Amino acid sequence: MQSTQHLTIATTGDDILTLTAEPVTVFDDKLRALADSMLSTMLNANGVGIAATQVFSRASMFIMASNPNERYPDAPSMAPTVVINPQILSVSSTTEAGIEGCLSIPGQRLSILRHQQIKVQYQSLNGELQQHTLTGFVARIFQHEYDHLQGITLLERVKLMAPQIEAMPC
Repeated sequence: MQSTQHLTIATTGDDILTLTAEPVTVFDDKLRALADSMLSTMLNANGVGIAATQVFSRASMFIMASNPNERYPDAPSMAPTVVINPQILSVSSTTEAGIEGCLSIPGQRLSILRHQQIKVQYQSLNGELQQHTLTGFVARIFQHEYDHLQGITLLERVKLMAPQIEAMPC
């Protein structure tokens, strides 16, 4: 990954963050290069996930790579997972509020209500169909990044939620 470049991260006000991602239909070296650059960019910014729309791509793809870091010291460790053309198939009725930050909204952390468990389906970098049940922090990452592919950032998510949300300084 030495030759992988860091991409520019879109921030609040960039139109790309309001757009819906487009389905990926070609699984090639160009897509792998985008995934590598996204992972490098995310790790460099101490993130635990990043969506293609956050790096100015319309591809329906994101990466989850939870590991403890300065932004999320209690994050569980997981290998980087490339998620392409994701779908949320079902959600638990149980929800939980948690503090989230976003690489596209620097300097803000917000309390966001998310489902504690979700059943998801997506394709791998090779186009293979995957289906998993995710819980806790990893389910939160998936929901956060999935929102990005729908053109929803934390700021919009807060507006969609009940008024019990409070902004938290970094």
